[in-house]
Amino acid sequence: MSAIDGFGTKLKRGDGGSPQNFTEIGEITQVGGPSLSRETYESTTHGSPFGWRTFIGGLKDGGEVSADVNYDPSVHDILAADFEDKDPRDYQLVFPDPETTTWTFEAILTGLESSAPFDDKLTATLGWKVSGKPTLG
Repeated sequence: MSAIDGFGTKLKRGDGGSPQNFTEIGEITQVGGPSLSRETYESTTHGSPFGWRTFIGGLKDGGEVSADVNYDPSVHDILAADFEDKDPRDYQLVFPDPETTTWTFEAILTGLESSAPFDDKLTATLGWKVSGKPTLG
């Protein structure tokens, strides 16, 4: 197995239409997630084998997606409107592997923080909370 270069990964935003059209969110410098997790519930009893705690799986959580961008208000201001929207929107995270593996998920924009240093470029950090089950395909 060989490593895959992350350069060329794309984060896309759905337009809410039917059929859904996805547009790339430009100027992404870093993207992470979804950060899947699952609750566990302890199921240990006095009869648990060899005195080891036992667990069962509980609810799953799609976690969060984060992205850093070279902030361009003309490109990214549409995301400010997403922040005002309480309903999830469809997004895709497309990897640059030969199969173009894609995470498709609904998410709510939960964070949009811009930064304007006097001696560097404009940047922004974006965060989404995934709603429901993300699909890897």
